[in-house]
Amino acid sequence: MIIDPNQLKKLVVDSGLVASSELDEIEQKSIKDNKPLGETLVNGGKISADDYRRMQAYILGIPFIDISSQKLEFAVLSLIPEPIARKHNIIAFRKRDDSLEVAMLDTADLSAINFVQKKTGLKILPRLTTTDSMKSALIQYQKSLKADFGDIIQQQVSTLKGYNNKVGGMNGVAGSNGVAGVNPSAGSTDSLEGHIDDTSGEDLRKLAEDLPVVRIIDTLLKHAILQGASDIHIEQMENEVVIRYRIDGMLHDAMVLPKNIGPSVTARIKVLSNLKLDEKRLPQDGRFKIESNGENVSFRVSVLPTYYGEKTVMRLLRENMTGFTLEHLGFHGKGLELIHQATNYSEGMILTTGPTGSGKTTTLYTLLDILNQPDVNISTVEDPVEYQMNRVNQTQVKSDIGLTFASGLRSLLRQDPDIIMVGEIRDNETASLAINASLTGHLVLSTLHTNSAAGAIPRLIDMKCEPFLLVSTIRIIIAQRLVRELSSSKERYILTKEQLESLRKYTDLDMVLRSLKEEHIVADDADWSNIPFYKPVPDKESEDGYKGRVGIHEVLKVGATIKDMIMKGVASDQIQDQARKEGMLTMFEDGIFKAVEGHTSIEEILRVASSE
Repeated sequence: MIIDPNQLKKLVVDSGLVASSELDEIEQKSIKDNKPLGETLVNGGKISADDYRRMQAYILGIPFIDISSQKLEFAVLSLIPEPIARKHNIIAFRKRDDSLEVAMLDTADLSAINFVQKKTGLKILPRLTTTDSMKSALIQYQKSLKADFGDIIQQQVSTLKGYNNKVGGMNGVAGSNGVAGVNPSAGSTDSLEGHIDDTSGEDLRKLAEDLPVVRIIDTLLKHAILQGASDIHIEQMENEVVIRYRIDGMLHDAMVLPKNIGPSVTARIKVLSNLKLDEKRLPQDGRFKIESNGENVSFRVSVLPTYYGEKTVMRLLRENMTGFTLEHLGFHGKGLELIHQATNYSEGMILTTGPTGSGKTTTLYTLLDILNQPDVNISTVEDPVEYQMNRVNQTQVKSDIGLTFASGLRSLLRQDPDIIMVGEIRDNETASLAINASLTGHLVLSTLHTNSAAGAIPRLIDMKCEPFLLVSTIRIIIAQRLVRELSSSKERYILTKEQLESLRKYTDLDMVLRSLKEEHIVADDADWSNIPFYKPVPDKESEDGYKGRVGIHEVLKVGATIKDMIMKGVASDQIQDQARKEGMLTMFEDGIFKAVEGHTSIEEILRVASSE
């Protein structure tokens, strides 16, 4: 929301925070830097951020509230998922019949307001609040989790231990040494089979349906959802069961359970996933779905035999994809413009590349959400179907019965689609079909596993795709990674000359600076000697100073010059060099761009993208 500078000046002078003569100088600086007066006052330390918010609230007529001492009702607090609340500093604190009051640090964050409105279906009433109020409210997520889940799990574990020991004494769940899964008569401990218990399928089913283990798994799953975990690892060790969550791409210990609880936990997950309870020597894959706080979440389950028992990994897949935008994912500037241009075509290919877990599928679904209009027919072939989308025909690959990407795509083309998404191009047949589909009037979206955007070309040629077909079909290639975002307590600093020279070894800082100026992130006369970066500061909301993730990208347009290079069979490095001459930021350079914006740190960019 735009604040009238004259109103702000009068309010600042009346409050006595800044002298009138000094305020005129600050105003001139804000005009020169092309920044709002309020931002210049805060950055210069003349007024605090909270004082500025109070003035905003007064000028705009928005209520200013303090919720630091309030005990928020968890049912209302959890209407906004914790990751969204932390990333956008938005808290639900009061719900009426058809409206929801939210506390914010920036009521101009329309993307956050729109997201909450779509998710809840309620009228959103923004209120400004203080930084301390926001921190206090965010801490209540953690307090609620501990109160609701930690104690429950420990109580149920205590109940279950006695039951498991009783059953284990009869069926081998826990031997005389108290260690589950070890059969004394099995021979050498070097044999994997010696660590697989002989509990019958019927006994395992009884364990899986016992009330304590049902409550443990239910609370464990809800805990993971609220923590924003992408994966749950349940690992059988020699003397304990370790449960870890992957949050923001990093694994964190969540809790440790007694060893003899392991078979019960695994059996319960197998029951939910419709897997074979008595099969402990072969890997199994399954899936199930739960609803938590009005959100449908699918769990993709993998069970794998290990030395001390079965390890279970569950991937959490949020089925509601509404509310995402390309800007929300981290696209900006020329790259964002190229993507929008590519989606305006009725034929051709849009490719996303990167390793597993780099956000490729989320990017494709966001593009589908943009393209999903009543006048087009969208069909997909996926393995697995990670998100369900309205008005999109989604087909799950089932290789065991012959339904592969290639056969599914071949059948799809008889369904009169306008837009096709192929989950992954893995082989020559799928690649050829995708290219032919894009040549015959279809817009095709797909993914490849390559390290860079330019690397997609030799990868497709290696799949026996003809270069003349590639230049006729590929519109853009997006390469991406995910980096952790800094929490709100980040610390600002300026790089030394030595640090800048070291950074230049990895990237073209001049190109990054031009992009920053073009997008008005820094002033036109700024240089690296006065451009701030940020470093993580651990606080109550994040142990390592990071919370959430954002994408870093490179968007390669296959223009005339690059088409000629592909036809001549030049190396991917030369293609990338040409794309950079045409204005493409590499992933590392895009990371530096986002570090200047305050989204992440240079150390995080070096960790994720320096090897690319």
